[in-house]
Amino acid sequence: MTPRAPAPAEASRQRLGARLRETRNLSMALIAPLGAEDMAVQAMDDASPTKWHLAHTSWFFETFVLAPHLPGYQMFDAAFAYCFNSYYESLGARHARPKRGLLTRPPLDRIIAYRAHVDAALARLIAGDGAPCSAWAGVAETGLHHEQQHQELMLTDILALFAANPLRPAYRAPPPRAPSAPRAPVRWVDFDGGIFQIGDAGDSFAWDNERPRHGVLLRPFCLADRLVANAEWVDFIDDHGYETPLLWLSDGWAAVQREGWRAPLYWESHDHAWFEMSLDGLQPLDPEAPVAHVSYYEADAFARWAGKRLPLEAEWEIAAGPSSRDGNSLATGALRPRPASTERPGMLRQMFGDVWEWTQSAYLPYPGYVAPKGALGEYNGKFMVNQHVLRGGSCVTPAGHVRATSRNFFYPHQRWQFTGLRLASEAC
Repeated sequence: MTPRAPAPAEASRQRLGARLRETRNLSMALIAPLGAEDMAVQAMDDASPTKWHLAHTSWFFETFVLAPHLPGYQMFDAAFAYCFNSYYESLGARHARPKRGLLTRPPLDRIIAYRAHVDAALARLIAGDGAPCSAWAGVAETGLHHEQQHQELMLTDILALFAANPLRPAYRAPPPRAPSAPRAPVRWVDFDGGIFQIGDAGDSFAWDNERPRHGVLLRPFCLADRLVANAEWVDFIDDHGYETPLLWLSDGWAAVQREGWRAPLYWESHDHAWFEMSLDGLQPLDPEAPVAHVSYYEADAFARWAGKRLPLEAEWEIAAGPSSRDGNSLATGALRPRPASTERPGMLRQMFGDVWEWTQSAYLPYPGYVAPKGALGEYNGKFMVNQHVLRGGSCVTPAGHVRATSRNFFYPHQRWQFTGLRLASEAC
């Protein structure tokens, strides 16, 4: 007898279950090169210990998916809600973010057991033991993408930790690398002005900050066909870019003076040569690779130095429409920004992956935006002030996580993430 095909709802549940297992397994695969000591330490206030990420993502599923939708679900440990809540004020008190590195207890093996407990309960829910899939599929999808965000954070936070270690340890054994091809000159791609629709159209998963879809008026503009490269940033340094106050926004110049910035984060000069700390350890700077780990202030100053500007987020989104999504993401295994591919006349390169691209747009709600009800409404909306939008994903962004409409956001001084830039202009 020919097996009967699953009903559409059952097939959808099975697909979601497979993606959840894949995502949860990837988090465990990412910790394989690390020891327990590596996963307990917090490099700075913006970063979190790896084991905190492992526990927090499990807490998210436990709190928002399992407890409301799986009858009889037993919390693994009631104290974990205090330890591993991130910023959900409506869910109660929590451990202070800058002190997550003090959580030597619970130990790693108990956190691994916590993940196994949550995964087993998710498996029961997917198998049909609880509420109908329609009741929890949306929040489970949110949890999946939430864990992907933390997978990226796990790697960027480990890089911050290892960069602070005088031994300059590597996350993994460096793979062999072929010499980079000579850098092609920047080509400019022009776009007509007009009224365009941006934001999520509602066809698949998107964060609430990508909605509602709405019209924007743009003047004609041009974008560089590739990201700014390390060699170009060296030219900026050599031309005293970090010492020229007229290139900088006032707050940016204050940050340069206060923090002593003279190069991107993780750059080091040894014997008149530049090196860069990476997940492969301290490596000679690849001059053709995109510059990474620069703040908004630095990106803006570089653009000013180059006689250009940063793109508006709407310009970036309209330009990204026809671009390939097959960029250098976590799936490639490179774990570093890579030089631009072969030039394609009239086409943009490196739009997805390599580095998150700073835009000059403030992170603000779209017209008509309404935050979701309940605790999940705290996910994006309450951060819509004093930050800037970045687009495109990075070399440690999980595959399938970003879209042309995706809006990342950071404060203008932050640079521990894989953040870089593409230049824009009013006319080619």
